[in-house]
Amino acid sequence: MSGRKVAVVLSGGGAKTAAHLGAARALRELGLVPARYVATSMGAVIAAGLASGVPPDELLVRLARAGRSGLVRKVTAVVAGLYARSLFRPDPFRSAVEALVPARRFADLGVALTVSVVDLDSGELLLFGAGGSEAPLIDVLCASCALPLYFPAAPLLGRRCGDGGLRGVLPLEAAARVVAEPVVAVDVGPGFDTPAGPAAAMPPVVRAHDEAVGTLMAAHTAAQLAVWRAEPSRPPLAYVRPRVERNATFQVDRVRRYAEDGYEATRAHLTAMSFGAN
Repeated sequence: MSGRKVAVVLSGGGAKTAAHLGAARALRELGLVPARYVATSMGAVIAAGLASGVPPDELLVRLARAGRSGLVRKVTAVVAGLYARSLFRPDPFRSAVEALVPARRFADLGVALTVSVVDLDSGELLLFGAGGSEAPLIDVLCASCALPLYFPAAPLLGRRCGDGGLRGVLPLEAAARVVAEPVVAVDVGPGFDTPAGPAAAMPPVVRAHDEAVGTLMAAHTAAQLAVWRAEPSRPPLAYVRPRVERNATFQVDRVRRYAEDGYEATRAHLTAMSFGAN
């Protein structure tokens, strides 16, 4: 069935990015067809899985299965002092990403994908995939999720790279470089509108890190939304904000609930905007 083509922008947000799978289901029901994905961090992993042809429901099953085995581990179990390279080891995470995403090259994807990554030495926003540089897909996805403190820097094209969310947890800055279609942006990243979730068991210094980074990410998202809306030459933007909560980045036991939250928020928002296929 043909439908209206849109660019889908997916935020980072750890386990909360399961909401993007519910959003994908809502888009399909409304007759909206992703012409491209622009995504970062775990949102990029979800986008790559969808662009590989994995149905949203199947990808949700894989995400729930991969969660405890590789996507997250208890922070307190791996803290090795201030001189540790990172709290988590990257190898189990990479194995989990490989289980979620069957493709190994951007060229193997059925839908164009642009992934944002940050050069940790220069602060430069780097784009890979459609409209950006070429590198192995899994390497790029792992680099885009390499949030400092949790994971060590990842090498890409001779650069030390890290989580794309450091330059935009909702990658609108990246989207502005490559998108011409109407945009549906689904944001489950940090925000000043988020209620506090159940307190996660983690050392105080880790919580302080998360609060600081979350504040900066929320401010950047608000600024980028304002820039997009103020620029008349930018494509139309539908900004979807599923129900999110603080302290939930690693709550992999809630992924099914997050997927349903994403479905309900996306369907309600786009229906109210009459954003579906004509």
